[in-house]
Amino acid sequence: MSIEQTLTKLEEMKLHGMRRAYEERRAKPDHKDLSFDEFLSLVVDDEYIYRKNKRLKRLMADAKFKLSSANLEDIDYRHPRGLQKTSILNLQNTTWVEKHQNILLTGPTGVGKTFLACAFGSFACRQGFTALYYRWPRLFGEMYSSRGEGRYLKHLNKLAKANVLVIDDFGLNPLTEVDRKDLLEVIEDRHLSGSTIITSQLPIKEWHEFIGEKTIADAIMDRILHLSYKFEMKGDSLRKKHNGVD
Repeated sequence: MSIEQTLTKLEEMKLHGMRRAYEERRAKPDHKDLSFDEFLSLVVDDEYIYRKNKRLKRLMADAKFKLSSANLEDIDYRHPRGLQKTSILNLQNTTWVEKHQNILLTGPTGVGKTFLACAFGSFACRQGFTALYYRWPRLFGEMYSSRGEGRYLKHLNKLAKANVLVIDDFGLNPLTEVDRKDLLEVIEDRHLSGSTIITSQLPIKEWHEFIGEKTIADAIMDRILHLSYKFEMKGDSLRKKHNGVD
């Protein structure tokens, strides 16, 4: 069989990473001394990495993180904002996702809550988990649209199935009665089945009052606080520091 035929068959089988590796590695002089097993191992590794990278790209695109380049490794611990490095390092594993534990980030505007939430979400994607990002207003805007288009249950199922759901700026806008019930549906569906990351300028102790309806607030808070990691951030806005503003 000719090399061209081999390349064509690899392409037809959608082994694109292996096809490219086979073609490129054959042309390298130092690869001519490799045994068949060694060469095969290399092109299989190339295909594996190609598929991993392709999946990560798709997961990140589907997540729609506000800060897609945020990484836990890039967190700046130099500014005093109540963020302990050891606490972050303890979560740089898949346990919190696998056990459906939540992460709650509170603090004033500009201290890096969104960056941290996106960094945790991106970390989950790099481990092969699915994620979705929503700012608080858009979360309910999507709910409203899906209801009007007859895909409300489908949308709820999408939110429920994500391994990690990021809700950014919780409490930014007040809840209507419909919003309150929608939030309960989302949190109820995800309880013990997915991890939810929430950022808010409101302290956690004020969330119950913000939600309003006591029965619904009790149910939501019970599920949010169950198995959750809490980060109460503080300090001056990092945006001001980066812009040279006192």
